[in-house]
Amino acid sequence: SGLWPVKMDPGQIDQILVNLCVNARDAIAGVGKVSIETSNATLDEAYCGERPGFVPGEYVLLAVSDDGCGMDKDTCEKIFEPFFTTKGLHEGTGLGLATVYGIVKQNDGFINVYSEPGRGTTFKIYLPRHASEAKEGETNGKAPLPAGKGESVLFVEDDASILLLGRQMLDSLGYRVFAASSPAQALDIVRERQGAIDLLITDVVMPEMNGRELAERARAIHPAIKTLFMSGYTANAIAHRGVLDPGVHFIPKPFSKVEMAAKVREAIEAQ
Repeated sequence: SGLWPVKMDPGQIDQILVNLCVNARDAIAGVGKVSIETSNATLDEAYCGERPGFVPGEYVLLAVSDDGCGMDKDTCEKIFEPFFTTKGLHEGTGLGLATVYGIVKQNDGFINVYSEPGRGTTFKIYLPRHASEAKEGETNGKAPLPAGKGESVLFVEDDASILLLGRQMLDSLGYRVFAASSPAQALDIVRERQGAIDLLITDVVMPEMNGRELAERARAIHPAIKTLFMSGYTANAIAHRGVLDPGVHFIPKPFSKVEMAAKVREAIEAQ
């Protein structure tokens, strides 16, 4: 609902969807689920500064998720190379994702992949909003961001660049920030500062334990702590796997400073 338009060849959208859905299907052994989602997305300079080739602006997001076998980091780094494939002989050409990448770049967009072995995969494609179709009455005026009031926030993320970005955003918004690169480190901080952490912001998929388990353990130490979950996977894909309950506070990655400011206030002020 309310999706912005993009200007590109409809046949190319077909190619993107066919290639991503075929890959998703092949990643699933037996019965599984493939989700296709769309939404509007605004990326700011803070996020794009950490991602070479990404340009701030307004985009339409097309996400394709599966709950299949997933991929490790080394595989994720190679999947857009022509002729690279994890499939057996005569089962794949290795050109499907290279084609998707080429189409996205041709249309001045970019693509992210989030995957963990055994935990499925989400491809997120960002296509530039067709500017001439901006709705009447829209302005470029920037409303002030909802700021913090000195509350303490624990930010947990195993990706070093996102950990740094999140910490800088929260600090500039007026929060007292504690950063942890693992669930174990996060729990140590909660124990040390019992009663002094207002909000836990945690990645959902991490090596030691998932974000839900971390939140439960943190609440066992400090029952009043509130939680905001974040992930590169879509909220629907995570809910389907039973990792998160529907209706929890959630922010998708990548996130802008505007989105982070709004979601943090929403989580802190929730009853």
